[in-house]
Amino acid sequence: MEIEQDPAYQQMINGELYLESRPLVNLRNDVRTKLMEYNLISDNDQRNAKIKSLMKSVGNRFFVEPTIYFSYGVNITIGDHFYANHDVMLCDEGKITIGNDVKFGPKVGLYTPKHPMDPAVRRTEAERTAPITIGNDVWVGGSASILPGVTLGNNVIVGAGSVVTKSFPDNVIVVGNPARILRKNEPQD
Repeated sequence: MEIEQDPAYQQMINGELYLESRPLVNLRNDVRTKLMEYNLISDNDQRNAKIKSLMKSVGNRFFVEPTIYFSYGVNITIGDHFYANHDVMLCDEGKITIGNDVKFGPKVGLYTPKHPMDPAVRRTEAERTAPITIGNDVWVGGSASILPGVTLGNNVIVGAGSVVTKSFPDNVIVVGNPARILRKNEPQD
């Protein structure tokens, strides 16, 4: 059965309450095993080609340093000219869409799972997701975290260590926990 036909997968990407199914567990385990292997490849071209093959769609000029981690890969779409420094985490239970000319510092995390607030529901291990969308020309500083449901516009800079809990428009620099607008990000001459 293709993963897209799995009812739990459909609930997961639609942001509905779901429990991980056997096909999802199998995919996650397969991806985890491959990432453990691929992250050890010292040749940059070989490593990046193998990592790209696990994702839904990746544009030209894709480069990630070891190590990168993600849950399934099938929910990640990345545009052209993407760079990720060491130890990047993409929890792609929900969809992650990344535009063109995007750079991630080390230890950046994108987290789409939304665990229930009600402890009785949380004990069932059910969860929801919310997508993350990142525009073009975005730079995310080291150890920044981007939480479920966030959209970042074009030409956004996220300061190192920031926790982005809400969406931000084009052309801003955001910093802090929770992240807030520091100032406009005006193009320089």
